[in-house]
Amino acid sequence: MFDSGLGKSLLTVWAHLATDPGASELRTREAVVTALQVHSALFATADRPEGYVLCRIAEETRSIPATPESFADAGHWLTAFYLAVVCRNAERLTALCHVPTSKLRESGAVCDEYLYTWIEALQAFWLGRPEFADKLVEAASGTAPGVPSVTGQDYVSQLMWPPMDLLRRRATGQRAEFNSALEQALRAHRAYWSADQERSDSCFGWVALAPLAMACLAADAGFPIEIESDYLPLHLLKGTWADEFPT
Repeated sequence: MFDSGLGKSLLTVWAHLATDPGASELRTREAVVTALQVHSALFATADRPEGYVLCRIAEETRSIPATPESFADAGHWLTAFYLAVVCRNAERLTALCHVPTSKLRESGAVCDEYLYTWIEALQAFWLGRPEFADKLVEAASGTAPGVPSVTGQDYVSQLMWPPMDLLRRRATGQRAEFNSALEQALRAHRAYWSADQERSDSCFGWVALAPLAMACLAADAGFPIEIESDYLPLHLLKGTWADEFPT
């Protein structure tokens, strides 16, 4: 299931947003919720050596078998976390934040070390743990220019570092500075996804999911978000739709 379901759920989201960039239509928001449900189900089943877990996906309660560990990696965890933030689903966020990074390492996925520290920083932020600041500083240091990366420096500096900076400003209450950092994050996102024809043709650059999630965290804390962009679907950012249907 997860071999195809994870990618298909995101492709469905991007396809809807291509024609509904503000996420004003119900079907677009339903697609976002379904993507969250699929990604959350991955981690709900990943710690089960055998058996089944009941998971709600696309308006149905489904019995999902225990999942091979190879799918439960750091990249999918981050996507699940960002989607849960956008959907304002505190229960799923808390569940994700209790997934240890040691479990993610067991997937065998090749990742930069800072990625695991970034996940630990997000977990500490959501759960209110005291190590949050240290984890965030450590994660950010792993994205510094000159630090070797398996994904390339442009990916790290343009896609991975900006949400760390945004979370720092959210955590320290820098409301005015947050908007400036958000604008810079969207410029970096655009620069990365327009660098060549292959990236420009990819639907995965149509929405800045990580900056969107950080903007949602800020908006929910009372930060005035002044930036308007198709990279930040308006109705997803506002979150006024989050109670329309069970997630």
